[in-house]
Amino acid sequence: MMSIPASEFKRRRKQLMRMMDKDSIAIIPTAQTYIRNRDVEHPFRPDSDFHYLTGFSEPDAVAVLIPNRKSAEYILFCREKDPERELWDGLRAGLEGATEIYEADDAFPIDSLDEILPRMLEQCERVYYAMGCNHELDHRMSEWIGQLRARTRTGVHGPLEFIALDHYLHDMRLYKSRSEQKVMRAAAKTSAKAHIALMKQCEPGMHEYQLQAEFAYQCAQKGATSQAYPSIVGGGNNACILHYTDNSEPLTDGDLVLIDAGCENACYASDITRTFPVNGTFSEPQRQLYQLVLDAQKAALEQIKPGNHWNDPHDAAVKTITHGLHELGLLKGKPDALLKESAYTKFYMHKTGHWLGMDVHDVGDYKIDGQWRMLESGMVLTVEPGIYIPVGSKGVAKKWQGIGIRIEDDVLVTKQGYDILSKDAPKEIDEIEALMAS
Repeated sequence: MMSIPASEFKRRRKQLMRMMDKDSIAIIPTAQTYIRNRDVEHPFRPDSDFHYLTGFSEPDAVAVLIPNRKSAEYILFCREKDPERELWDGLRAGLEGATEIYEADDAFPIDSLDEILPRMLEQCERVYYAMGCNHELDHRMSEWIGQLRARTRTGVHGPLEFIALDHYLHDMRLYKSRSEQKVMRAAAKTSAKAHIALMKQCEPGMHEYQLQAEFAYQCAQKGATSQAYPSIVGGGNNACILHYTDNSEPLTDGDLVLIDAGCENACYASDITRTFPVNGTFSEPQRQLYQLVLDAQKAALEQIKPGNHWNDPHDAAVKTITHGLHELGLLKGKPDALLKESAYTKFYMHKTGHWLGMDVHDVGDYKIDGQWRMLESGMVLTVEPGIYIPVGSKGVAKKWQGIGIRIEDDVLVTKQGYDILSKDAPKEIDEIEALMAS
């Protein structure tokens, strides 16, 4: 799998520091470790903002940026080398690695944070910090500021203002560089190949968890050992549960199976959903609803281009779905009136996409000054219309019930329009049936 070059992390830090005020400091902690049970921890994954600026993947670390500081603009607090702990937990970069490998201007032991960071705060008027993301550091920050203010009579003032770091950093993250695009394309290609493998192997009698395991296996075989989120593998009526993750039921002949799964590459997510028949052949009701969702996705995709706004793809999708459900008799009334009253939400209750990047639901404002954000080259989003008709839906013929369909792709906004990063995963009905028959 691909990675982000060290030069890009340096460029990002410089870009952020150019946006910061004079006499300011930015403090960015990595994610905390969490206990799974007793003394077993959940697998560690660095905080996205922290990793975006540092590329450093170890726990117990804090990055500090101080623009125009003569001695060191970029300081990394991290764990020291410890041969005994490394024997149990794995190698550490240490202070030397922090400077030599991760190009910090200076590095200090994480245990010295309470001693050194307050002295850095003492020299600054403004602090760029994401309050509420790390409660332990929030508490320590409050104590440090309190200690500084208690020394006012000695001439120590410390920071006068706290500024939300998210506002600056998350707007940077919204625009993907060429390196980021390459990493995300590689993740999408790996996930697409895994989806193809599932289509080939699926058959009645298998369990949802077997497809989940196969997806993770296929990704790991290509170097993507982490999943971007818990996989959704919903057969039959389970596909109508939007965030279904039990993945415990058998797959039944005649049902569809919805698989929403994507691997992670260098902390960048892919997010792909495909829906296909367990036995390899769509029934007529399944075919009609599936084609409607596919038509809605195609209509949404045609709205992705610079100059259109964020909600244009969603508007196109719901218009297609509303008219299609009316033609199938699932919505009754005049199409324009049905669209105006959002009647489609009975069967399609979520938005048509979200930003995609280091987080699956990535950062970045969807509106600016109350208006939908304009799409620009370098943004990456998902396009994922769906139709969900659970068993027991009132006023709905039984032939439609128990059908849940979503088709989701990862899409890069380009200067000319769009590029589907996940295009390798088949989604046309004939393609899916032919693949499963082979």
